[in-house]
Amino acid sequence: MSLVNPEKSNFQYILRLLNTNVDGKQKVMYAMTKIGGVGRRYSNLVCKKADIDLSKRAGELTTEELERIITIIQDPTAYKIPSWFLNRQRDIVDGKNSQILANGLQSKLRDDLERLKKIRCHRGLRHYWGLRVRGQHTKTTGYVFLILVFGGNLNVWLTCDVKSSRRGRTVGVSKKKGG
Repeated sequence: MSLVNPEKSNFQYILRLLNTNVDGKQKVMYAMTKIGGVGRRYSNLVCKKADIDLSKRAGELTTEELERIITIIQDPTAYKIPSWFLNRQRDIVDGKNSQILANGLQSKLRDDLERLKKIRCHRGLRHYWGLRVRGQHTKTTGYVFLILVFGGNLNVWLTCDVKSSRRGRTVGVSKKKGG
């Protein structure tokens, strides 16, 4: 566990940054990675732009330092963070480069997948079918998989187990009723 000096009266054990609970006992760079959309490299760059000592614990930060961190995270292009460092480049809607954080990250990902499925492109169809999307082989990997079959009003799950035998592979199929 991290070394913390409990005699400091202004130490905060849990910080609330961008709708996320952040552990105050961790160092600043690693504590900020709990925020969705902020990784180690991005948090390191934000700490350097905000002139914060990287050896400090997150609970030791003052309110001014926290405000600097939040403003840099929310508007990175104003602080000369390059566009290749951001996680949302050339957005499909507005064409801007931005850093998507916390809850916005999940909603943007969901919207992107829905758009791919709607236009019925290859990636969208692979997501819809539950198959590998990025060109991986699927013949010998994923020995246990689920297929959803709609038959009238019944939802039937087929569990296919591929087992190796002496002569080759055998497929066992078992039916389960349920949703």
